[in-house]
Amino acid sequence: MSEREKMSAVDTAWLRMDRPSNLMMIVGILALSSQVDFKRLKRTVEFRLAMRFRRFRQRVQQDALGAWWEDDPEFDIDNHVIRRALPAPGSKMELQRLASELAAEPLNPSQPLWRFDFIENYEGGAALVVRIHHCIADGIALVGVMLSMTDLAADAAPPEPPPQNARHAHSKDPWLALLDPMTRASSALLGMTARFWTGYLNLLARPDEIMRLGKDGVGFVEELVKLLAMPADSPTRFKGRTGARKQVAWCEPIPLEDVKALGKALGCSVNDVMLTAVAGALRSYLIGRGDDVSDVQIRALVPVNLRSDEDNGTLGNRFGMVTLLLPVYEGNPFARLFKLRERMLEMKDSYQPPLTLALLAVSGIAPKLVQEKFLDMLANKASAVMTNVPGPRQPLYLAGSQITQIMFWVPQSGNIGMGVSILSYNNTVQFGLITDRHFVPDPDALTPLFLSEFDRMLTALMLHDWNQPLDPVALEQTIEAEMSLLPGRLRPVARRTRSVSAKQRMPKRFREL
Repeated sequence: MSEREKMSAVDTAWLRMDRPSNLMMIVGILALSSQVDFKRLKRTVEFRLAMRFRRFRQRVQQDALGAWWEDDPEFDIDNHVIRRALPAPGSKMELQRLASELAAEPLNPSQPLWRFDFIENYEGGAALVVRIHHCIADGIALVGVMLSMTDLAADAAPPEPPPQNARHAHSKDPWLALLDPMTRASSALLGMTARFWTGYLNLLARPDEIMRLGKDGVGFVEELVKLLAMPADSPTRFKGRTGARKQVAWCEPIPLEDVKALGKALGCSVNDVMLTAVAGALRSYLIGRGDDVSDVQIRALVPVNLRSDEDNGTLGNRFGMVTLLLPVYEGNPFARLFKLRERMLEMKDSYQPPLTLALLAVSGIAPKLVQEKFLDMLANKASAVMTNVPGPRQPLYLAGSQITQIMFWVPQSGNIGMGVSILSYNNTVQFGLITDRHFVPDPDALTPLFLSEFDRMLTALMLHDWNQPLDPVALEQTIEAEMSLLPGRLRPVARRTRSVSAKQRMPKRFREL
């Protein structure tokens, strides 16, 4: 087997996208409930990741003909699994500070482009800060990679080296088959039609022949014209020239059943509900800083998974993008929800995802300057990247310790300075945030607003008179009337506690959702 492999055009585009102000690393954190035997953890990473996926033992070489994967003859797991500890008391704040520093620290280009920092002394347990370059794989594939290292029980057998014939695989693995339902769920968020998929598969096969795709070719060209002519979104404190210093933060997880019940009651998807909470949180943050939000709309680039059945079980990047305007100007969360649902439905037949994937492939073989100009053009039209990745529904264990939380952040290209991530795990939904430090110097003030926005909608719905129609104005009046009865300093706390008491007296129709 050859020791050298040509990198795909799309993966090459991600490799060349690195800038000092925006490194193309996917950064994640796994919080662990108890202390972990470091030697066992290192063996787990070595046997189940590095020895199982050849890509994690390969470094990147570039020459005049492009980028190549080649086996690292000096590969050493000690270069990729690093042990460190937080200063006392080992709180969430200390972990966020460390993760922020690591998010701005480049990976060693002479070695395979990944590193795990094992963090001791975190809230009585431990944590793992994961950094993997985007050229290796996209978020959906990397969820499968992380699954490959875990167990379903704390007392699972210690990891064993994979069979010799499996150590040279180019990223195929049985654990990644678990991604199939995740892939289908992710694609279903936009309700992609059969016509869309036909056009996508044609374009993916020959990205340089957009004009020869018949009727679908016309659709792609029209989408390209719209993309190029798209105006920039509203100027806010979230836009500007990015710097090298990043901030990461996350909030407490939300029960997934609550999100599903709210969405079902309102005839909306889980994705619609989450996007509404994000838009409301950004609105509240801007208002809290004295900014005018009367006409503000923030455009987010939303990755859409484009993995086919043949792609399942492989690494690499297989996703496109859609551009979504968040109506931050809308103060009524239910009116905002229905507006976002309408916009998401309009994307049902959008060619943006396959088009952006094809454009990335073309830019990956074009001169780097051309690629940078294209990415800058696209980035200047948006303020954030928002990702929604479905994770495992059951609790998982790493090296004998239960994973209590999973957070991750995808990189932002050009001068986009904000990334919002939504990940479901163990029947909860987790919001994560990464921002440029001079855009949002206090991310811990922004992340709790995700919960507040969700609780506001949930409380209003549970207190609503179900003999009346689900009117956005009436729902908003319900929550305002309830919250106005409380002293101002108690209102943030009351959102959660009143939801519990209200749940006891809400109609059976809602409880059954």
